[in-house]
Amino acid sequence: MRDRKRLEQLVADDEQLVRRTSDIEAYFELAREGEDVLPDLEKSIKELGTFAEALEARTMLSGEADPLNAIVTVHPGAGGTESQDWAQMLMRMYLRWAESEGFKTEMNDYQDGEEAGIKSATFTITGDYAFGQLAGESGVHRLVRISPFDAAKRRHTSFASVFVSPEIDDSIHVDIKPEDLRIDTYRSGGKGGQHVNTTDSAVRITHLPTGIVVQCQNERSQHKNRDKAFKMLRSRLYEYELEKKRAETKKLEDSKLDINFGSQIRSYVLQPYRMAKDHRTKVEVGDVDKVLDGYLEPFLRGYLLAKRRGTANGSGPEEDLDV
Repeated sequence: MRDRKRLEQLVADDEQLVRRTSDIEAYFELAREGEDVLPDLEKSIKELGTFAEALEARTMLSGEADPLNAIVTVHPGAGGTESQDWAQMLMRMYLRWAESEGFKTEMNDYQDGEEAGIKSATFTITGDYAFGQLAGESGVHRLVRISPFDAAKRRHTSFASVFVSPEIDDSIHVDIKPEDLRIDTYRSGGKGGQHVNTTDSAVRITHLPTGIVVQCQNERSQHKNRDKAFKMLRSRLYEYELEKKRAETKKLEDSKLDINFGSQIRSYVLQPYRMAKDHRTKVEVGDVDKVLDGYLEPFLRGYLLAKRRGTANGSGPEEDLDV
């Protein structure tokens, strides 16, 4: 049914493309006859351009895992409350983007920061080509701003890492040996009152050969948390094996940066000027507030185009604003 829906969408897109170009041709004919159709013509050409860009981006999502849902994990870097707050801002950015795309989201694991922000968050974005669109978001994101937690109102630089993996469905088999796993259960946290969990329902699974750790505590049932944790582990192992394959073949070696604090993929500067800039593709957006509110299309499209050209390698930030 999912494949059928995707094919029906392709046919509908093709029909819409033909219809839009025919409308523009009709406007040109009316203009030749002396009709005042310039406003309608300009509007139709602009809409066709936007539609064509969306179709072009979709044609670049041809990987095996691109059509799948995305599992997004956000971790703050060093810096305590400042970076934890930044991690929560990033989490909100991706949730708002998913909402604007009409995708569904589900929180798998969420740990509050001590004073503000989050210590970590993992959530699933469900929708066609969610992973394909977000795959390039994996890496370190940098924020430069006047800290709201600094009484002296000094400028601070914060870091947070984002990791995106595909949610593996039954069409892709991942073999996990039981002897390679360590499964721990613990009492999940809560805000008190009726939310207090009195059973060890939270589940943490460690894959011993790779050291990959996943955990889920949002469900009150240990069985449901275990199922979700296994699904997350399968996705992480799939992405892990893909990374190994990429390193071996060298085909996509430069398409994704390692997650460490020496290789930022994007900077969001709120002070002394305002701009969001991707250091791999050089895409810049001046309205950084709009970006933090979920406007990611220029960056997602820019990464896909650079990846197709083989130039999405990144060279790190060009300016040093660390304080």
